Amino acid sequence: MGHKVHPKSVRLGYIKDWESKWFNLKEMPDFIEEDRRIRVYLKNKLKLASVSKIVIERPGKYLRVNIYTSRPGIVIGKGGQGIENLRKEVESMTMKKTFVNVMEIKRAEIDAQLAAESIAFQLEKQIAFRRAMKKTIEKAMAAGAQGIKVMVSGRLGGAEIARTEWLKEGRIPLQTFRADIDYGFSEAYTTMGQIGVKVWIFKKELFKKTAKELLEEAKLVDTTTSSEQALNQEESK
Repeated sequence: MGHKVHPKSVRLGYIKDWESKWFNLKEMPDFIEEDRRIRVYLKNKLKLASVSKIVIERPGKYLRVNIYTSRPGIVIGKGGQGIENLRKEVESMTMKKTFVNVMEIKRAEIDAQLAAESIAFQLEKQIAFRRAMKKTIEKAMAAGAQGIKVMVSGRLGGAEIARTEWLKEGRIPLQTFRADIDYGFSEAYTTMGQIGVKVWIFKKELFKKTAKELLEEAKLVDTTTSSEQALNQEESK
C-alpha cells in the first residue's frame, strides 16, 4: 500500500504556513470547530467569488479572517457592503469582535484549489473530463507553472464502474521539501454520482539559485579576479 502524505502538511513550518494562526490548549477543540464552521459558511456564501483559502487569526480576544480570492470585487461588494455583512455574520456566529480582510490572488491559474474547483464546476456542467483537465493544464503551464498533475476519480463519463484518470505535464517533485507544491481538492456533484478532483501544481523551487543568479555571480567573480590581478601586477612593478 502507498503511504501518502498531504503536500501542504509535510511542508508546514518549513515553506508553508498554517491556515489557523492561534494557540490555546484549553479551548482548542471549541476553536477548531468554530474555525470549521466559519470556513464552511464563508465558502458556501462566496461560491462565485473563487475563494482559494480562508486564514483565521486570533490575536487576543479578537478574530481576524483573511479571505484569499481571485475576485475581490464580489467579496467586497458595492461600497464595501458585502464585506461589512460578512463581518456582522461572523461576529454573530462567534460572539467576538471580527475583522475581515480580502487578499487578491494575482494568478488564479496556478492556484491548485481554484484549478480543482474549476474542473469540478466544468464536470457538473457535463463537459468531458479529459477536455476540462487538458484546459486546466494548458492554462497553468502558460501562467508559469513548472509542473502540474490533475487526477479525477468516480463515474467518469457516466460509466457504470468508477475509475481514476490522471494527466501530468512538467515535473512534480513531491518528496523535495524545498519545492513549492500547491495542492487542491474539490468534488463535483453530477447526476451520475460524486467525482473527486485533485490538483498538484509545482510553482518553483525555493533556496535554489536560478540560471540568471548564477550568471550574475559568475560575472562578479570575474570582475573581482581581474581587479586582484591588476593589483598584483602593480605590486610586482
